[in-house]
Amino acid sequence: MIKIQEIREIIKLIDHSSIDEFSYEAEGTKIKLKKNSLHESSEVIVPQSNYAAPHVVESSTMDATQVTTSPTVKETFANIEVKESVNDESLHKIQSPMVGTFYESSSPDSPAFVQIGDKVSEEGIVCIVEAMKLFNEIEAEVSGEIVEILVKDGQLVEYGQPLFLVKAN
Repeated sequence: MIKIQEIREIIKLIDHSSIDEFSYEAEGTKIKLKKNSLHESSEVIVPQSNYAAPHVVESSTMDATQVTTSPTVKETFANIEVKESVNDESLHKIQSPMVGTFYESSSPDSPAFVQIGDKVSEEGIVCIVEAMKLFNEIEAEVSGEIVEILVKDGQLVEYGQPLFLVKAN
């Protein structure tokens, strides 16, 4: 059975992503989340069990003025910057394979996996993307030199969002 904390984490991830609808069903648990630009809502249905909170329904509604001033909306768009060099066809883009949080190192005390100018191999780890408390090591997929790092440490990233630009060998 899915835990309330896991449900809250899913709601946060969906809220900070461009995903408009999400459904999950397993072992009698059914979760359906829907979101759009002017009207956000999320609904969670958990079957009766021995949990202290057997039924959880979270819902929120925003009007157009709240959407334009909402800090989560502003923060989300501030984190997604389109740069000219991203469109350079001669550079390989290392993209995020999932929605999550980008980390440049394995821990706050460790140095970054890569920096601009570093040489990478196909299997070399360039960063970690954390999704739902799982830390996924992202490989370079190509041998070459890191030309640009397109995201900041701790930034939320979308599926398919370019993370690095690599000048392939």
